[in-house]
Amino acid sequence: MSDWERLEQEFASRLSLSGRPVAVTFLDREPAGVQKFSGSEPSGCSFWRLAANGRVFYTIPADHFNCPVGSHTHNIPLPPERAGELNDTLKLMFDVGYITPAEVPQIPHLRKTPAAVVYAPLGDSPVQPDVVIFMCRPATAMLLNEAAQRAGASASIPPLGRPTCMGLPAAMQHGGAVTSLGCIGNRVYTGAGEDDLYLMIPGAKLAAVAEALVTIQSANSALTDYARGRRAQLSTE
Repeated sequence: MSDWERLEQEFASRLSLSGRPVAVTFLDREPAGVQKFSGSEPSGCSFWRLAANGRVFYTIPADHFNCPVGSHTHNIPLPPERAGELNDTLKLMFDVGYITPAEVPQIPHLRKTPAAVVYAPLGDSPVQPDVVIFMCRPATAMLLNEAAQRAGASASIPPLGRPTCMGLPAAMQHGGAVTSLGCIGNRVYTGAGEDDLYLMIPGAKLAAVAEALVTIQSANSALTDYARGRRAQLSTE
């Protein structure tokens, strides 16, 4: 059993997850022994959906061109004939009041353009993940966040919003877990539910978070009994 398979089993046994955690790895060259993606998807986060459903594959920059914003967060320049699509997309977002121009420079992005990106369910990852994506409901996100804090693996930044994909470079640059509330594009492209959100954890910190989760889960169980007792004792309603 690989370390990643063991870790996925540990998380799955302790958490109520909306799907399999997705491992994402940015590489300087195309990997050997991994299936190359063939087809078309509307966004980079669409590849999360495929991986959560069990597929192991890698993409090249051209596979990301359909999403100008995702290409931006992944530091993937659009080809000259499509270079205007980012401005067109941003103009639409400005016109409908979705974001303001002042927000754009604050969006995290990868420092280096990847030659390939590997996507896989965590337990099937053929390479060490740079970031692992957990889609989950708030109560599960609470446990993961508390475990990351206990492990010293929290980025300690406010929850992120639009676009969801900026959570990947944010987790890598801050060296810790980040929370993303998601965005409407991501929810459409991935099928995320209205009550789902994301935690992105650097792969290098994953084992420490899993270890801390044991203590956090036990502590929450004890505090649940404590809070229920106080509610029964002290609540007048």
